[in-house]
Amino acid sequence: MFNALNRFISRLDSDAPQQRSDHGAFGFQVLRNKTIELAIEPWFDFIVGINGRLIDDSDPALYAQEIRNCAGSTVTLGLWSAKGQRTRTIHIPVPAENPTLGLTLQWTSISTVSNIWHILDVPANSPADVAGLLPYSDYILGTPEGVLHGESGLGELVEDHIGRPLRLYVYNNEYDVTREVTIHPSRDWGGEGALGCVLGYGALHRLPAPLSEPLAGPGEMLFETENARFSNEEPRPLSGAGEYFIPGEASAPGDFLVPAQIVAPPPASGPPVGGRKKDKKHGRAGHSPNKVMDDYFMEGEKKSRELDHAPNARVAPPPPPPKAAGPPKAAETEEKKDAAENSGVD
Repeated sequence: MFNALNRFISRLDSDAPQQRSDHGAFGFQVLRNKTIELAIEPWFDFIVGINGRLIDDSDPALYAQEIRNCAGSTVTLGLWSAKGQRTRTIHIPVPAENPTLGLTLQWTSISTVSNIWHILDVPANSPADVAGLLPYSDYILGTPEGVLHGESGLGELVEDHIGRPLRLYVYNNEYDVTREVTIHPSRDWGGEGALGCVLGYGALHRLPAPLSEPLAGPGEMLFETENARFSNEEPRPLSGAGEYFIPGEASAPGDFLVPAQIVAPPPASGPPVGGRKKDKKHGRAGHSPNKVMDDYFMEGEKKSRELDHAPNARVAPPPPPPKAAGPPKAAETEEKKDAAENSGVD
């Protein structure tokens, strides 16, 4: 299920228009930062804009010339970060004598930072556990052994290093640090896999924003697709009809609406304060305001009686059995006794 969802989100990313935050999917990736004062992170940050313009040319000479044009003043850089896939703008003063920023750059696709592997479950005593990999907060970025291409790149590299050490660049989201880890892939550690850990790959396992960054405020856009923009603002009533609109969307026909909860209307009238009056004839409560339901239940009771052949109280009962005769009279008893003696019956 998760693999299918990853592929679906990947298709959404590939089909998204140019206004997405990846800025055409190319930029100058920062490989090295010699100026400590600059808040620019190597590998994670891409320069995608300069002085309010989108960089759409891979010629480094044009970029360097724009920096020299700002000598003695300030240059504005648009940076895209792989941490949370966010874009920010910084203003950097350019020295007049040496108009450089001390950055080592390369023109590359932003999709290269999507080749990361999220460390999930780490069983005890596995090679990943011995190497010190932390579950759910560590991300494998790459290796000094070479470039990893695609989802199978890490697996192929691990197969080539069975029985010998493998160096990996690992980023930790909780501490916001990158370190080099040496792991010894093996299939004899007593569990599954040469690394002994569960890996996540794809859109659901991209680098999140560091925990030190503030959360998005109400109404700020979280992400956008071709047909919709989504924010974390609470839905607000659109009209008195109980409809809601998603913040950031225009209230026009065809927009996505969230229907309000369907609530049953209140009863037309409640029972009297002293309770319902008793029916003198049947000793039952008076009729409910909803006579339709009363008729429905009465009809059901009638059908049930007919099926059970139960007697109806309104039908006249059958006549009583004849009364039994009383004790015989004394005269009739004497006559029967005389007749028995004359016949010789004892």
